[in-house]
Amino acid sequence: MAAPFLVLPPVRSIRPIWRFLFFITHTTLIVAEIRIRSLIYGANIQDAMRVRRRWARKLISGVGVRGNTTGTPPDFPCIIVSNHRSYLDPILMLRDVNGFPVAKAELENWPVIGKGAKPAGILYLRRDNSGSRVNILRQIEEKVTEGFPVIIFPEGTTSGLSGTLPFKKGVFQLAARTGIPIVPVALVFHDEQDFWVGKEGFMSHAGRRFREKNIWVDVHYGPAFQSDNAELLLSGARNWIETRLLQP
Repeated sequence: MAAPFLVLPPVRSIRPIWRFLFFITHTTLIVAEIRIRSLIYGANIQDAMRVRRRWARKLISGVGVRGNTTGTPPDFPCIIVSNHRSYLDPILMLRDVNGFPVAKAELENWPVIGKGAKPAGILYLRRDNSGSRVNILRQIEEKVTEGFPVIIFPEGTTSGLSGTLPFKKGVFQLAARTGIPIVPVALVFHDEQDFWVGKEGFMSHAGRRFREKNIWVDVHYGPAFQSDNAELLLSGARNWIETRLLQP
């Protein structure tokens, strides 16, 4: 009697499980490393950010993200403004930049990554709280004054439009008042299925897209804009980003 064949599940069915396990394991180890280094050498935000960049680079590669990067990631104090498509967006820039991303406050309660993000530098915003919005502008100014780039998504949420949603004015008014440079970044995903929009949950969307062998996205870093006119800063940054998004 012939031995029965072992039927293996398709690779696309296994891939999301492997990638979720990789994400959890890799992130847990990096969080532990940051905490241990802090205990041994004392808290050092620059050191923690360097470790976070290593985490972001390995994570992006490990979950199948591929693509090109153009322009020069800023290594000077500035406000980086980007279009917003996916939960991958801040990680794409954190592999290149030692800076403070602005994130929704709910992220603080996410398992592993929520608690691990704080020691490496992050600013939390409660979007439905006007006091929080005022406070976040103060924190952005503080961090830039300390010498760090700050990463923010002025659309305020993810979008599936071919271009962008209208930009919120707060950071551009801050930049105009203080002389802080604005650096635009265009994140160009090749497949609209990678846009995390609507009411689909994180686990559902990530599980669906992690089935694919590769997720293709190009990251374009723009020139620094400076002006004492907030409207010019906003329109200049938005036009620069949309030009890259709308290229065929």
